[in-house]
Amino acid sequence: MIATEDWTPADKLTLEPSAMTVVKSIKGCYALTAGPGAGKTEMLAQRADFLLRTQTCRYPKRILAISFKTDASGNLRDRVIRRCGHELATRFDSFTFHAFAKKIIDRFRPILIGLDALDSDYKIGEARVHRKQITFSDLVPFAISILESSDMVRNIIKNTYTDVFLDEFQDCTNLQYKLIQLAFLGTNARIVSVGDSKQRIMGWAGALEGIFKTYADDFSATPLRLYLNFRSKPRLLRLQNEIIRVLEPESVMPEGSLDGEEGKILIECFTDAQAEAVFIAGQIQNWLEVEHIPAYEIAILISKQIDLYAHCLMDELNRLNIPFRNEQQLQDLSNEPITQLLVDFVLCIYSEHEPKSWIKLHEKIATFDDIDHSSVTLKISSYIQKESKSYRQSKDYSNWWENIRFLLKTLKAKRLITLSPSYESVDYLKQLVLEFKQELESILSLEVDLIEALIRFSGDNAIRLLTIHKSKGLEFDSVIMMAIEKEIFFGKERDERCAFFVGASRAKRQLLLTHTNSRSRPNNHSGRWNVNRAPYHEFLNYCRLVQ
Repeated sequence: MIATEDWTPADKLTLEPSAMTVVKSIKGCYALTAGPGAGKTEMLAQRADFLLRTQTCRYPKRILAISFKTDASGNLRDRVIRRCGHELATRFDSFTFHAFAKKIIDRFRPILIGLDALDSDYKIGEARVHRKQITFSDLVPFAISILESSDMVRNIIKNTYTDVFLDEFQDCTNLQYKLIQLAFLGTNARIVSVGDSKQRIMGWAGALEGIFKTYADDFSATPLRLYLNFRSKPRLLRLQNEIIRVLEPESVMPEGSLDGEEGKILIECFTDAQAEAVFIAGQIQNWLEVEHIPAYEIAILISKQIDLYAHCLMDELNRLNIPFRNEQQLQDLSNEPITQLLVDFVLCIYSEHEPKSWIKLHEKIATFDDIDHSSVTLKISSYIQKESKSYRQSKDYSNWWENIRFLLKTLKAKRLITLSPSYESVDYLKQLVLEFKQELESILSLEVDLIEALIRFSGDNAIRLLTIHKSKGLEFDSVIMMAIEKEIFFGKERDERCAFFVGASRAKRQLLLTHTNSRSRPNNHSGRWNVNRAPYHEFLNYCRLVQ
């Protein structure tokens, strides 16, 4: 145990005064707003370290963290483990909203009655089947129903968690907020919500406007703001600041923090999409071969409809043999816990230097409560050693799929479904495994080395091609934003301005914006399409102001 006054941030990190206030708070709730690159996730990890190592969260009480995406939830959990170790981190529960809701349903299912009643072996599928199956979107409403019906359940949750973290809170929906209210309003739980209203780009999915003020009023939370951005170079910070002046003037970064000429912003206009594609592919080739920027540090962002806007570019990248990942197809698949498990297992067999993969595989197995971890781990470890030895002798990896089938058979579906609430639909789980097989086979048709193919699937050695929405929470050395045009940013003005802000703030060192005078209709696309294009002058002018 460490005395609260003796605690210092793990890894000797320096935190902003407002961040340190939140991290070391022992009472009350906070609404912390912070822009991109402010270290919101790291701040939460440091707070967990403080609460656990000082016993401010006293055993056997727990900490609950709720994120919006599975990968964000896993990232926070991993950071907490690195900060305070496995033993203390066992009292840190990191869930998505849907995973937290399912935990409530599984534990208190008998409270559901009538049309909402569920059998103990209920599944999650595409349609409601009385007692037998609910849909993924039913999870939060069913959990709300349980909390509304039972004081006992609310008391159990109250007595379980002393602290709650709410990440990316600007995207919270009405039902998600109701779940939080029912579980924690009127309790002594210390709640910290973090997010950035300037990155509220999920309005189409029901994200509540003004959620931070609503939460601060309801929970008597103290509002605080982080201003510093530790991600981007000064010229890029000044660009972000110009957008902030319009979106949220009170959040403008202090001028002294923007000094310096580091960072690069370029704007290029082209006659058509083919000329744009040739230039971008050439620029990327230069970054890779001359500037030696790692491929995973380069991203191409498009507001929406990647396949319609980037088909010329993808052809050009293939022509130059530049590996890339179309994240519209792959990001969700590569972030699935089941595919990460399979990648780590295969890497353990076929790569000679993958201790991290073995550690992650072992940690995943340790989460399965109904197995003898020692015997299962030994069985899998012996299999890996045997297959690895065989591969070193033959250099033949053609049986990689048979190896995966061994792992799936050993762990069994009833254990694998615990990796994610959505895997309660065994058909969905099988579909993901099949998609992984098909995608890896597709990559292997272009990349003969299995390890390189796995790295490309995981995005570790490939250019990332993704929508602005998918880029949220990520960062790259060099970012290209294509099609800065009125015809693609056609939503509500503020929503599109927020989207542009999110995209521009992904870049750490350099940002390239492109637009064209015309874009030919893509083949086999019969929907609305504008051939003639108009630049989005507002967004381009932000850049010209700081060039």
